[in-house]
Amino acid sequence: MDYLESEELSTDDSSNSLTVEQAIRNLRGNDYSLRYYAAWWLGRFRVKETAAIDALIAALEEDTTKIETRDSSLQRNAARALGKLQDKRAVSSLIDSLSNSDFYVREAACQALEMIGDSSCIPALMQLLEGGVDAAVRVPGKPHLVQPYEAIIEALGSLHALDAIAVIKPFLEHFVERIQYASARALYQLTGDRLYGEKLVDALQGNDLQLRRSALIDLGAIGYLPSAKAISETLAENSIKLIALKGLLEYDLKRKNSLSLSEDTIQVMTLMDSLL
Repeated sequence: MDYLESEELSTDDSSNSLTVEQAIRNLRGNDYSLRYYAAWWLGRFRVKETAAIDALIAALEEDTTKIETRDSSLQRNAARALGKLQDKRAVSSLIDSLSNSDFYVREAACQALEMIGDSSCIPALMQLLEGGVDAAVRVPGKPHLVQPYEAIIEALGSLHALDAIAVIKPFLEHFVERIQYASARALYQLTGDRLYGEKLVDALQGNDLQLRRSALIDLGAIGYLPSAKAISETLAENSIKLIALKGLLEYDLKRKNSLSLSEDTIQVMTLMDSLL
């Protein structure tokens, strides 16, 4: 998720030529391409003005059946932007978007709700897991499953949805590896059981680079310190390994709430230094 997104603002970024007022005006306008870009821009530059939030919510709630192309990409961008802005006024609309007919709008809504961190969405997220693993199949003729299970499960883990533990456990055996990893990630967050952290460590030895990258990001997200050495030795780009180790370091420092450095913290910093 956001671990792979660069948030650095380049001084020569042409996006800087757009003003907040223009972006909001474009989002409320009729040019679909300008509206799409404006939704992205407001999230990218973390514009938290009330007018921006209101415009994004309105775009998210827009009826796509009234758009000739039936395109939902604006709603996806609006949901992503609202997640980055983390304004709880958007929670109700994002929950409603979990029933959107577009798979990717539902996925973006799950991710946004995770970022906002409001537990009121937990029942709606759990409802998307109804039917369990048996219902988690591919949509005929589509490249995705019936629900964005990876995003749903990750959100439940981040939101500390303890009631979801029993529902998530069976997804450890799902035929899609990334859903297995999301389940291990969430279950570690919900239980603290090293068994789930080690499942992700084992995934670092897999043959698929994309899956190794996914496991790296999951380990960084949960701050599983025993994985530090395995992360540094994974056959993947140093940039992604550094992101994962940074996640471990931040989690450890936050958990201890202390300026003193433990042996674990020093080890992570040493491994990061070796990758630079």
